[in-house]
Amino acid sequence: MVQQSRLASISPETFQANFAEAVAGLSPKAAMEESNRCLYCYDAPCIKACPTGINIPSFIKRIATGNMKGSAKTIMESNPVGASCARVCPTEELCEGACVLNDTGSKPIMIGLLQRYATDWLIQSGQSLFAAGPANGFRAAVVGGGPAGLSAARELARSGFAVTVFEAKPLAGGLNTHGIVSFRLPMPVSLWEVEQVKKLGVDIRTGVKIGVDITAEQIVNDYDAVVLAVGMGQVPSLGIEGESLAGVYDAIAFIENTKKDTLPIALSGAKVAVIGAGNTAIDAATCSVRLGAENVKIVYRRAKEQMTAYPFEYEFAKQDGVEFGWMTMPKRIIGDDAGKVTHLECVKMQFSSEVGKDGRPVPQPIEGSEFLMEVDAVVLAIGQKRQVGLIEAFGLKHDRGVVKIDPATRVTSHPKIYAAGDVAFGSGGGEAMVVSAAQQGKEAAAAITRRFASRSNEAS
Repeated sequence: MVQQSRLASISPETFQANFAEAVAGLSPKAAMEESNRCLYCYDAPCIKACPTGINIPSFIKRIATGNMKGSAKTIMESNPVGASCARVCPTEELCEGACVLNDTGSKPIMIGLLQRYATDWLIQSGQSLFAAGPANGFRAAVVGGGPAGLSAARELARSGFAVTVFEAKPLAGGLNTHGIVSFRLPMPVSLWEVEQVKKLGVDIRTGVKIGVDITAEQIVNDYDAVVLAVGMGQVPSLGIEGESLAGVYDAIAFIENTKKDTLPIALSGAKVAVIGAGNTAIDAATCSVRLGAENVKIVYRRAKEQMTAYPFEYEFAKQDGVEFGWMTMPKRIIGDDAGKVTHLECVKMQFSSEVGKDGRPVPQPIEGSEFLMEVDAVVLAIGQKRQVGLIEAFGLKHDRGVVKIDPATRVTSHPKIYAAGDVAFGSGGGEAMVVSAAQQGKEAAAAITRRFASRSNEAS
């Protein structure tokens, strides 16, 4: 057993190497060959499969003809966080999954890598594609600087609004900046997208917390329209003994720690258990491997078929040597006299005949199947808390933290406030993807623009 106090950090050089982008981009030759494989379908199914509606055949054809600026503009016009999405979208389920080449026995076009090739070109060129529209005299506030908030802010600025973004963290970008591991999405990519929004004259105020630095009431009173686009909060407690021990981590904070200019968590030689089987759990597990852990196991109370992580995430974790403990539920975390984690007590599970509200079979413990797992660290990755306090500060109707909206306009129970992204995800509100959040931000901005365009017409 490696003692917690003796766990070492990896060297800065090893850390940098381990957290460098894991998937290489396409070379110019490979990008040209791949783009020439595209059939440039009329009424292409890949476009319909993209939540932001990128004209995929168009951007690929522009790569094939050497028009890189045109290709990048086609992408970014539809998706304000298109550079990030090129890296984190589940393309095999979306655009690539819809590619007609799948029906011919051929491999689908590598749309994600081609999108990355075009947006990487744009980043390296230093060019800006869009400009703010003529001022319309209206002010809009966006609460939250993640994918949904940035998308709403960019579109509102292009429509002539004076836009202010309020972001609680020191850096904007939300999940893309803080919550997705660097070897999948390097922070500079996300921050570049933030800068593109700033260049439109959007005032992005970071380190501003609602209820501390400014009240919800002030925002509603001072602006003509508000977009609520906050993300999720911390990982909730499991409610088991030992969660306060040293060596127990919140997965979101754990991942964010690897993206800060500080020494990473010391895990060299450690045995790590990650509780949960979503995308964040996979990120926490693969982070642990790269931080030098000797053994990393994901512990999940359901079967592999019920995990919420994307298939490509699961395969990535397996390639990293992550082990999976299916049908296993943690009962308590055990520590030594110094208050440091030493074991995770678990129990094996089986499915009952009962079906839950989500349509999945309900797991139940197998009597007498308890066992101890030797661990040095436990990472909790069982979802995130809803921002209920913030939602209620704005006086909005919600269903257990999911803001109620009019799907056609994304307007909430308050006529001046619109909602997009995680704050409105759930209860049948669609997939919680970066690309979906970007589209929802666009939709909120479009609804606000229509509303105030009619006001301007009435005034004239």
